Amino acid sequence: MKIDFSENIPIYIQIMNAIKKEIVIGKLKGGDKLSSVREMADELKVNPNTVQRAYQELEREGVTYTQRGMGTFITDDGSKVLDIKREMSRDMIYYFIQGMKDLGFKNEEIVNVITEYVSKED
Repeated sequence: MKIDFSENIPIYIQIMNAIKKEIVIGKLKGGDKLSSVREMADELKVNPNTVQRAYQELEREGVTYTQRGMGTFITDDGSKVLDIKREMSRDMIYYFIQGMKDLGFKNEEIVNVITEYVSKED
């Protein structure tokens, strides 16, 4: 896993988002084992405590589960994966719309830009 860390978002959240993205795109599947905290920390060049926090939060959200002595695994709950996908899409849309509004676009103009762009893709 490779993450280009941003200074604006806590690193543990960026790790969580990267793992969630890999789940949504199918790179990680239900039952897959995540790297150990130390392995992930070495791979990402971050403090193991940061990875541990990301793993704990993912478990709290029901995205992963831990089997003592075995490691951390991706949930087999398909509805949870759909929830993650919806949440991520809402976030993307929110930030896109905020960015467009910051550029001075009105709601109708944003809809027109999206409609025009999507119709070009077909």
